[in-house]
Amino acid sequence: MRYLLLAVPLLLAGCHVQGKHAGDDNVMINADANGQVAFDLPFAKGNVKLPASAMHNGEFDMDGVKMMPGTRMSGFHLDSSNGLSNVKMNFTAPQSPDEVRAYFVDQFKQKGVAAKLAGDTVSGTSKDGDPFTIKVAPAAQGSQGTIAVQSND
Repeated sequence: MRYLLLAVPLLLAGCHVQGKHAGDDNVMINADANGQVAFDLPFAKGNVKLPASAMHNGEFDMDGVKMMPGTRMSGFHLDSSNGLSNVKMNFTAPQSPDEVRAYFVDQFKQKGVAAKLAGDTVSGTSKDGDPFTIKVAPAAQGSQGTIAVQSND
């Protein structure tokens, strides 16, 4: 997730950017499935259009756990202020919700991360101590879900 922040300066070339006042440490990045990215950083605010494939082929890795094969990222939101960051990622998968949830529980277990299943949600705490939840629901062709992570930086 932090790698997305590293890519932002590269995105600033060729996009609509406005200067901001010094001392504002809030960060917001929002991306949708069509490649529309809006950002509000301490030094700039603006938006950029990326190819939709940039979002769909996005990488997710939490403690070595990657997205289930065939999964596509369909949205991303980062909101960070006062040392607290909230990240929410949306995804779709061709597998059933039960298969997706079982995949995450198994993968986290293999990596030594405690994750539990309750209803439609997988929850746990990363090795860095960041709480996470993964909610998965049925969709027309498989499942759709959200991954939410809260981090104290």
